Amino acid sequence: MPNEIGEKLKAMREARRLTLKQLGDKVGCTGAHLSQIEKGHTSPSIATLKKIAQALGVNIVDFFDHDEEESEPVVMKVADRRDMSVRKWDARIQQLVRSTRGKLIQPFYTVVPPGGGSKESYTHAGEEFGIVLKGTLTLTVGGTTHAVASGESFYYSSRTPHDWINSGEEDVEVVWVISPPSW
Repeated sequence: MPNEIGEKLKAMREARRLTLKQLGDKVGCTGAHLSQIEKGHTSPSIATLKKIAQALGVNIVDFFDHDEEESEPVVMKVADRRDMSVRKWDARIQQLVRSTRGKLIQPFYTVVPPGGGSKESYTHAGEEFGIVLKGTLTLTVGGTTHAVASGESFYYSSRTPHDWINSGEEDVEVVWVISPPSW
């Protein structure tokens, strides 16, 4: 799975009979840049990946989905979680449900190492809620920075520019919920 995003991107683009240039025009980047992503030579930023997903009519999670037709389990075992990390982000993000198809929320378990984080501010449709399980997450929403400590929660509109970082010296663990599913 070294180039899962690129392989899925190419398959989705070709299924829609779009050239690299046509998709690039929709996304606001060059066909050459998309080609580099498809070949695994570069990793898209989360903002670019969201634009690509929107242009293709999919959610970001579809770049990671393993096309399983299994029914959704009531209990998701730790071993069954799917890693949803994006290389531009320094965090391990795991999806807490098998699929987001037909769901109104999308929960994640996120571990942010010291100095890790989103690396850039971003926006998307919807709302976000989270609770910090361990450590302190530095969360900036709309230009205001918040230190969210263990046991504390947060909630904001995803349309407001936001980013997050671990400014501490230990891993930060967060349960993050996005509605509607946009990953």
